[in-house]
Amino acid sequence: METFTEGEETRRDPRRWWALGALVASMLVLGFDTTILNVALPTMAQQLGATTGQQQWMADAYVVVFAALMLPAGLLGDRFGRRRMLVAGLGVFLAGSLLGSLAGGVDAVIAARAVMGVGAALIMPLALSVLPSLFGSDERTKAIGLISAASALGLPLGPILGGWLLDHFWWGSVFLINLPMAAIGIAACVFLLPETRDPASPKVDVLSTALTATGLGALIYAIIEAPERGWGDPLVLGTSAASAVLLTGLVLRERRAVRPLLDMALLGRRGFLLNTVAATLVMFVLSGLMFVLPPYLQAVLGNDAFGTGLRLLPMMGGLLVAARGAQPVVARFGARAVVSAGLVVLAFAALLGSRTTVDSGYGFTALWLSITGLGFGFCVVPAMDGALAALPADRAGSGSGLLMTLRQVGGAIGIALLGSLLADAFRDRLDVTGLPAAAAHTAGESVVAAHLVAARAGSAHLAASADASYVHGMTLVLLVCAVASLAAALLAALLLPNAPAVRRTEGEETRPVAPTTADAGQ
Repeated sequence: METFTEGEETRRDPRRWWALGALVASMLVLGFDTTILNVALPTMAQQLGATTGQQQWMADAYVVVFAALMLPAGLLGDRFGRRRMLVAGLGVFLAGSLLGSLAGGVDAVIAARAVMGVGAALIMPLALSVLPSLFGSDERTKAIGLISAASALGLPLGPILGGWLLDHFWWGSVFLINLPMAAIGIAACVFLLPETRDPASPKVDVLSTALTATGLGALIYAIIEAPERGWGDPLVLGTSAASAVLLTGLVLRERRAVRPLLDMALLGRRGFLLNTVAATLVMFVLSGLMFVLPPYLQAVLGNDAFGTGLRLLPMMGGLLVAARGAQPVVARFGARAVVSAGLVVLAFAALLGSRTTVDSGYGFTALWLSITGLGFGFCVVPAMDGALAALPADRAGSGSGLLMTLRQVGGAIGIALLGSLLADAFRDRLDVTGLPAAAAHTAGESVVAAHLVAARAGSAHLAASADASYVHGMTLVLLVCAVASLAAALLAALLLPNAPAVRRTEGEETRPVAPTTADAGQ
């Protein structure tokens, strides 16, 4: 494969769609891992003797490292070659998965998850940063749609595969599924993906990297711990304050740097900033929706893990339709209109979902899940395309890292804040009258725990109260998601720069209109 350096004219490699297949394989690895571990946690807790806090960190160690290292990972790709670092990320992810499958204790699993987070931090931004060198503006929207669909495909397939593996093999098998996927991704990248780099990229600033990792790590830690410990807990307050100090120090240092890790000039580009904000708000909303759905499908509707994965497929269907249709719709109406409309559709799906009752059944859920997928696809695909298009060629890696870091942080905030709202609403509504104090406390931890307590106590009333309380909490979460989506839609309609429209004159082929001066400055 040829190596392209920034500043050269983008050449249409005839193998670019095969190269996109390599990126899709890379993103599919992350998509599987996003949800597959949640299926295995109860079995792992039983066999490893893990406490609730240890279970939380088996999942969260990955998120913290992932979010904290994406910015320096993008810079490493700019400097040393994006294909090379993408292959390295897949290799690290493969090694972490192998360690996880062989782990004999809780601490070893947490360490393996942290290693997988390092690999994921390399994979995510670098897979996106390669796109501008492969595809022109007329094809990039379609490419991003396929990448997004591949990433989201793992969300429902993770529980499906995880449930099947746990039914037939030991708990470590949920990590082994990553091995062939990562190996395929490595082979595809080596043979199909061209190398791109920025020869002028600066050396990695160790101090800035440390400030980024520790600052974001402390922030994510506080967000994760706050729902359990409370926002006024000294540990939460301390890590929040430390995060603020570290990130402020990072910003002050980067403002003086010639080629900064955190490029404040990128945030000064209206096209990049506003599209990134839109994509981050979408992740906030989607994370809330995905957080409330699995317990509803499993505990309230009574499905197992495998059945839950199957019942998330309507959202995938909606997303695939939107990913396929985004490019022509953007060409016809412009990115601003499509992003705004997608956010309105997402808000409508959340409002519709808020009408769910204990007796609604799965058919109604499938309806608003399908609409959710449509709204998500139509807003996130052009928003990410607009953000990537606004990046200068020599900052593709670090700019993509900044975009994905903000999206990841938005998702973590969505889970923490909306999860806290759900937990508080559930506990307030749950009727534990007549239960011993210890049993009442256990029942209030989650709808799953409440059903276990109800089964042991033989209390149909407690089970019914748990279902009603959970649906009440889910309603509040979905209403907040709807309001956030509508607010984001209004901001997008008013402020988001529009992509160049495609105009057709009689007798001429369809072609993009050249950007205006105003567009060029965005």
